[in-house]
Amino acid sequence: MCWSAGADLLVGSAVSAVGVATVLHARTRSQLPLAALPLLLGVHQLVEAGVWSGWAWARTVWAVIALPLLPVYVPAAVWCATGRRSAAWFTALGAAVAVPLAVALARHPVSAHPHGHTLDYAIGVPAAALLLAGYLAATVGSLLCSGDHRLRRLGAVLGAGALVCGLLWRLAFVSTWCALAAVASVLLYDWARRTRANSAPPQRR
Repeated sequence: MCWSAGADLLVGSAVSAVGVATVLHARTRSQLPLAALPLLLGVHQLVEAGVWSGWAWARTVWAVIALPLLPVYVPAAVWCATGRRSAAWFTALGAAVAVPLAVALARHPVSAHPHGHTLDYAIGVPAAALLLAGYLAATVGSLLCSGDHRLRRLGAVLGAGALVCGLLWRLAFVSTWCALAAVASVLLYDWARRTRANSAPPQRR
């Protein structure tokens, strides 16, 4: 995934479709933010198709979603869905990471260049390694501490995927990271579907 504009359009459309289905399976309003995450990831990939085409607005929108938005959105969505106090702390951590990322976006234009079959984004973020550690701790950590075994599985998959991306495609990490969007979306769909099924009242005989 993410190796061309066409791939981004195809996969982004598929992930967005899974996102719509996941939202429809959400049992309560509190689950909607987390159920809508695949839809956000699908739109994110569709936007990256514009980045491949060299559109400046697409680079900015892509970076806003990837950098300041997701480290706050993911733990906050887990907090809403589970009510876990740990998720509140991860949300605060995500906000602390998001602030310098948002400042960097406001001060520096986003550039993106092909790097092999991926895109290499450059934004001029200070202390990038520290912020990346906080980013992953907020997003993956909130899932691992969610108290829901399906969400913990999602956190484990994303954590392992982040490690693989970091080892194999170091300079193109943020582009190859979106290759996990499809896997995350399917796992979240399974979470929403099974949560809805488990909460259904028993049928009378």
